Amino acid sequence: MAALIAETTGASAERIRATCYACLLSSRSITAMHSLDILTTRHSTPSRLLNAPAPDAAQLQALLEAAVRVPDHGQLVPFRLLLLRDAPRITFGERIAEIHQRSDPAAPEKALQKDRDRFNQAPLVIVVIARLTAGHKVPEQEQLLSAGCVAYNILLGAHALGFGAQWLTGWAAYDADVATLLGLAVNEKAIGFVHIGTAQETAADRARPTLASICGEWNPAINPHAN
Repeated sequence: MAALIAETTGASAERIRATCYACLLSSRSITAMHSLDILTTRHSTPSRLLNAPAPDAAQLQALLEAAVRVPDHGQLVPFRLLLLRDAPRITFGERIAEIHQRSDPAAPEKALQKDRDRFNQAPLVIVVIARLTAGHKVPEQEQLLSAGCVAYNILLGAHALGFGAQWLTGWAAYDADVATLLGLAVNEKAIGFVHIGTAQETAADRARPTLASICGEWNPAINPHAN
């Protein structure tokens, strides 16, 4: 095309240039639209519907390298990841149930089995851990949000690769004994367990808020507290 423009002069060349530019803008628009599909089509798949296969080694490497590209004020890297797979994943669910039973001896077996089952389905569970630096100029809330971005990126990345995923917490994410089981330091918190696998059926999406109900525009003329 460049050679054609070079060999053409006058109005014809200008028309060709205009056409090429319009095509470039159109392709960029289409690319952006398709990129947003990752956001608009993502929804959680209940962990009970996630079975093997999970991402293979190459897919998981790519997924996690992409997921940790998040805002990180101060470059503190306030997060780390633990993978629960295979037999250790099953053992973790059993240990969770044991902790539950010790803390509440009257807990019904149904509740204890739910603890076990939560880690019996999806073949891969990623524990996203926030590593908080107290007293730093970057507030701990911002550090926590950075770790949360990692968890959400994992959801998006799994969806982009064609897998289902669900970000769960439950009592285990906030329990001191579970933190010890995971080997967390005193400045670390488990912000969630991201379950990943192949969806056995399509889960219905939930209702989403309308943009008009949550998005406004600040205007000092109508804000009674504006100076």
